[in-house]
Amino acid sequence: MRTDKGFKVASGEARFGVHYKMKGVTLNTLDIKISSKDTETELAVFEQTGLTPNGGPPLHIHPHQDEWFYIVEGEYLFQVGDEKYQMKIGDTIFLPRNVPHAFVQLTEKGKAIVSYLPAGKMEDFFAATDKWTSLPSKEEIVKVFAEHDMQVVGQPIKAH
Repeated sequence: MRTDKGFKVASGEARFGVHYKMKGVTLNTLDIKISSKDTETELAVFEQTGLTPNGGPPLHIHPHQDEWFYIVEGEYLFQVGDEKYQMKIGDTIFLPRNVPHAFVQLTEKGKAIVSYLPAGKMEDFFAATDKWTSLPSKEEIVKVFAEHDMQVVGQPIKAH
């Protein structure tokens, strides 16, 4: 069901009051700003607070979604296919579906606006990683990615 009313999500808040804390993949916090529930799964927008210096997700593919990041704070290194991009405040990067990508946070703290088109199962993915109570194995990470329509195709990238 698509929302038919505008809404505001205040700074530091999440659309439904839930701050997803990724555990195991990164230590980042993700706040839903625009939910797939608002857009009939066409779009999801998150604010990602980066709390994982020198860390990031494994190289992976979204077969059904395009993704983009707008850097609000800090610096990152992204890999998209074979290309690497240094990212700083104000930069935007587009990650097309079916192209392997990953990032590493280069600064102590970072913040980015992240969007998925269509939304897919990303909200459920972040909810699943929030429930981990101990460090997951690589096999568990691969399994949870796959359950949410992503494919791990490599290791996390290094900050060099």
